[in-house]
Order: sequence, then C-alpha cells, then structure tokens
Amino acid sequence: MNVPEAGTALLRPHSVLGNQERINVTRTFLPPQAEYQAMLDRIWSGGQLTNGGPLMQELESQLRTELGVEQLQVVANGTLALQLALKAVDVTGGEVITTPFSYVATVSSILWERCTPVFVDIDPNTFCIDPSRVEAAITENTSAILGVHVFGNPCDTDALEGLGRLHQIPVIFDAAHCFGARYQGRSLLSFGDVSTCSFHATKVFQTVEGGCVVSKSVEVDRKVDLLRRFGHDYDEHQTLGINAKANELQAAMGLVTLPYFEQHRADRRRIANTYDAHLPEQLERQQRPSGTESNYSYYPVVFPSKSDLFEALGALAAENIFARRYFYPSLNKLPYLSSTRPCPTSESIAERILCLPLYAGLPDDVVERICGLL
Repeated sequence: MNVPEAGTALLRPHSVLGNQERINVTRTFLPPQAEYQAMLDRIWSGGQLTNGGPLMQELESQLRTELGVEQLQVVANGTLALQLALKAVDVTGGEVITTPFSYVATVSSILWERCTPVFVDIDPNTFCIDPSRVEAAITENTSAILGVHVFGNPCDTDALEGLGRLHQIPVIFDAAHCFGARYQGRSLLSFGDVSTCSFHATKVFQTVEGGCVVSKSVEVDRKVDLLRRFGHDYDEHQTLGINAKANELQAAMGLVTLPYFEQHRADRRRIANTYDAHLPEQLERQQRPSGTESNYSYYPVVFPSKSDLFEALGALAAENIFARRYFYPSLNKLPYLSSTRPCPTSESIAERILCLPLYAGLPDDVVERICGLL
C-alpha cells in the first residue's frame, strides 16, 4: 500500500469554536476512507464479522511481525487484555504489587479479578514503579507484579523480571502506551511473562477499541486464546472464559492504519522536538532510560506547584487549547479503595503533571503558541 506524503492523510482540519480552532490533547488518526471501505468490501464479500475471521488473522500475523513477537492475541480492548493476562498466569487472588501512577484501568483490572492492589511508589525521573520498593513489598501473599511503562517509558525491566524469578511470581507489564516503543532493541511488549497493549482510538495505533496480549510461552498464549472466546473449541469446553474477542471491523481499521504508523511516529517526533526546543526550563520532563526508542505517544510536563498547573490550564483553555491531567489522581487515593499506603512521589507528580496536545498533523506554530502561553 502506498502511504501518502506527510501533510495529506495525516493532516485533517482542526475542530473550530467560533473563529478559533479547538486544540485537544489528542486526536484520532483516521486513514483514507476509501482504504477502510475496501476492507469493508472484503468483509461483506466473505460474510464473517467476528470469531477470528480472515482479517483478524491477517492483523494478528502483521502485528507479530511488526513487534517481533511470536505469541500475540488481539482482544476487544486494553482493559480486558489486563484481565486476561492476570487469569492466564493463574493470578486469581492474593496481592498484586503495582504502581499508583497509571490510568485507572490498571487497578480496576486487579480489583475486577478479586485481587488486592498493593501500591508502591514510583521513580521521580521515569515515573515508573520503583523496583526497590517492589522488593520490600513482596510477601507470602504476593501473587504477581504488575508494572506500567508510563507514557511508553520502560520500567526497570531487568530488576522487575529478576524479582519475579527470585520469588517465583509472574511479572506482567501494562504496556498500553507502548505500541512501537522499543527498549534495548526490542519491543516493550516483549518483556515480562505477559504484556498488554491498548489499541484505543486515542493511541498511536488504533482499531477504534481493542488491545492485545503478548505472552512469552505458548502455554500462556493458548490460555489467553481460550479465555477470550468462552473457553471452548467448537463443542469442546475446556475452561471458564469470557467474550473478549475483537471483530472484523476492528481488524479492518487496524489493517489500514498500521502502514501509516512510522509516518505517524515521525510527525509526533517533530512535535515533541518543537516542545523540547521552546518550553521553559522550569517545567520538569520525564527522563527516558538509555536504549529507549520512544513512540512519542504523550508529552508530559510537571509544574513547580499545583497552583502553577491550574494557572496554565486556565491560560490554555482561554485559547481553546485543552491539555489533560494524565494521570490524576494517584491511584492509591481512589475513594473506593478501603486502605492503601502513602506514595508521596506519585501523589506529588499527579498533582502537578499535565500532558500537552500531541497528535500527528499538529502544526509547529500551534505548538509554539502553546509553549509561549506556558
């Protein structure tokens, strides 16, 4: 498939309020409509809408090649991917050590599987879970470690995987933000016993809704496949399962967006570089470990104080520019949790962090205007 030059498919009109454009924190990349229609024609011709049809099989094969992994199952969304990952490595109770600095789906998946989240604080530079605190939190009740590669920034994978081996507990990585991100020459989805990714419409690669589970072992991969389709092969029922299948319409979107990914990432890199060049030095930035190849999925900045953050939000909103407080609140502060331990670094960063607009096609002059307002 021929990919259009930058400035065609990737650039679409901004929404407008009155005479002023509205700039959101992100915007879904939509491929040329004719290409998606061609995929829909294939679906209509074949007549299969779900249950692992030919487009889904093709998408999974392409994703395994793109990510350099052997076991990958596409599922209906990224939250179900986390739930299936926990089930597939037999985490059905006990405590799961995790980070408080993530989207709420990380902890809701743990709770939904009737496990207890144990929050440990984060590294103030990478915003990822601190392995030394993980080690101190491991007890006989620990069932798993669930780390998050925050904003596509890798956890200390060596340390966390080492703790998993030492204590014989599975290590799961929530890699929702990580499509196309690499560490030490490998896809971030290739680390851990199981890793999960989101293909939500706001992500750098999207299937409208969707996600995947990547497993190191064939056995776990087989479990994920059974669990996502009610636990049975035709009339042979083998285990308890749920309906977590993605459908052919989602696969069609994935197949037509995947060829644009590298162009998409290059444009996001341009925007991130413009932010780097023009933002004031007082704003803290997330630090990437050496050997990281970013997918430029987010551009977070940390303000000196909460009042500075709200002042910036107001100044941006006055110009119809809408950044987001990713991630707020620190998950250990969720009101429906019965008891958690304090995580002061996460709590402080969650109060002061803002993700700035970043999406393919965002013009340099708009980025420079955002920087000027800040």
